[in-house]
Amino acid sequence: MDEGLRSLTDLDRVIHEPARLLIVTILSTVESADFLFLQRETGLTKGNLSAHLTKLEGAGYVEITKTFKGKLPLTICKLTKPGLKAFNSYRQQLAKFIDKTG
Repeated sequence: MDEGLRSLTDLDRVIHEPARLLIVTILSTVESADFLFLQRETGLTKGNLSAHLTKLEGAGYVEITKTFKGKLPLTICKLTKPGLKAFNSYRQQLAKFIDKTG
């Protein structure tokens, strides 16, 4: 197998999934985002977004804080330093792959 193709197997599988990649990309551009903003921007259902955020949180890539705004629940999501590092590494690996095969 070509080295360029082999490098694809080294991509972070947690981030590589399209919905999670979208979530991490959005979170990398803001200090934090609430759940409804992420839902609107990603187009994911509440359950699907919640499942992906749980997976990202389990990997240590996203920090989730549940609080209230008045009497309404508010879920705030923030990319962690390890999450940002993993995302930047993912981007570099993908760029190298594109350069080698492009």
